[in-house]
Amino acid sequence: MPRWALLADVHGNRLALAAVLDDLTRRNVDRVINLGDSVYSVLQPRWCAEQLAQIASISISGNQDRILFEEVQTAQQNLSYRFVQADLGPNERAWLANQPATAIVDDMFCCHGTPSSDTTYLLEHVTPHGVQLQPEAMILAAIQGVSQSLIVCGHSHIARTVQLANGQLIVNPGSVGIPAYNDDLPYPHVMQAGCPHARYAIVERNAHGWQVEQYAIGYAWQDAALTAQHNGRENLARWLATGRAQLDD
Repeated sequence: MPRWALLADVHGNRLALAAVLDDLTRRNVDRVINLGDSVYSVLQPRWCAEQLAQIASISISGNQDRILFEEVQTAQQNLSYRFVQADLGPNERAWLANQPATAIVDDMFCCHGTPSSDTTYLLEHVTPHGVQLQPEAMILAAIQGVSQSLIVCGHSHIARTVQLANGQLIVNPGSVGIPAYNDDLPYPHVMQAGCPHARYAIVERNAHGWQVEQYAIGYAWQDAALTAQHNGRENLARWLATGRAQLDD
């Protein structure tokens, strides 16, 4: 059976993606799946799009890929949005524009957030008091109608492997490019890996079911942080350098 590498939430981080691709050369991987949010940041979006277009057998669209092709009022165009729009070329735009929201391959269902929403966490439940593992009943409701034995997702930037009572397995490989961030919806919260490493996963089916390997790869994250700082994103620089975030970032 093929060994699939799962990459998600690269967010234009060239140094992190290059380190992951280098690590993949030693892992006997057959194919690569890219789970979306490939370019959105003030780092190196065009380079990352070029690389992912070459190496990924399957790429799906994330919410921050999709937004690049929607009508966005000038007042709502933040620094990252403007940076990516200026950096991407026509080939990279065409690659992003043609990505599906979901894909099915090898008894595996691929989505960015949930099967029906690229802005909703599948495995995390955000409350006024923080972020918790999603109750199984809510996960089952979100994947209703999905029959594949493995579901792979991104969006939360948190590496998780969750086994359901019905036998289905869900894997989030974590974020290649941004290990932490804060958000206001549905309540103010932070997502943080706790370390600045680039994350990805490998899945392979054997006689006992799906085997999952989660990796945290060291790379020159201080250099990535300096790029973010130079391009006007002090908060992103802190997230990249530490893997931690605060509500007021």
